[in-house]
Amino acid sequence: MKDINHLLDTIHEGGPVAADELLVQVYSELRRLAAAKMARETPGQTLQPTALVHEAWLRLGGDSQCWENRAHFFGAAAEAMRRILIDRARSKLAARHGGGIESADVDEVEIAVPAKDDELLAVHEALDKLATHDVRKAELAKLRYFAGLSIEEAADVLGISPPTAKRWWAFARAWLFAEIRAQ
Repeated sequence: MKDINHLLDTIHEGGPVAADELLVQVYSELRRLAAAKMARETPGQTLQPTALVHEAWLRLGGDSQCWENRAHFFGAAAEAMRRILIDRARSKLAARHGGGIESADVDEVEIAVPAKDDELLAVHEALDKLATHDVRKAELAKLRYFAGLSIEEAADVLGISPPTAKRWWAFARAWLFAEIRAQ
């Protein structure tokens, strides 16, 4: 098995099968991250972790992209998964799809319950604002929230120490909480 960084370099140099080898190398890790993220989604989700990984891979562009290193690749994968989930949440909340209102028996109708998709969109918007203030902390939050990485895994991907990642995560959580609450 080749090192991921070596495969990324080969892709950059135009190696014909390097993208396929890269997918084989990272597939199980991407699948695990997608499964962790999907486990936190609302029940009845039609998107499966395997489909999320495949769609993210397609959005990453396979051999048409040049990633600097493992951290850059997994950051791009987390961003692709994030955008896929955001697009699905927006689609579900679109007026033509019922605007996120749950169907109910007419005799029991009181108030529409906000869907979890609202939370996902609020986090997405808050992360965009955090990125304007501190890109690295926003990246950490994306890796933790959307890719489901642990502190140690996110620290490794970002090339920082776990204690630094813990401090950044504490800051990002507090910042995001305050931003979402203010919306």
